[in-house]
Amino acid sequence: MIAKYNIEFAAPFRKGAQTSHYQTDDPVTAEQFLAELLERGFKIREIKHDGVALSQNAFNKMLKTAANILVSQHLCASLDITPEEERSRFGFAA
Repeated sequence: MIAKYNIEFAAPFRKGAQTSHYQTDDPVTAEQFLAELLERGFKIREIKHDGVALSQNAFNKMLKTAANILVSQHLCASLDITPEEERSRFGFAA
């Protein structure tokens, strides 16, 4: 059975990169994994849903959500605030 979400990514190395895949059925888990990739500077090659590559708009929407998760985590850690306070002050918490 095909996983609902398949994320193709690569770690940046000096002499190229080997492509890897991450699979999950949960969209929230997929967005959290994308946030981790963004945090570490990995190359995000493609996101598939049910075996079909996402449209540019859907791809961008998932990455925007992942970026919001990342920003929220950094603000909470840096300002020592709860996600609820971050959401009310800045609006990034997902």
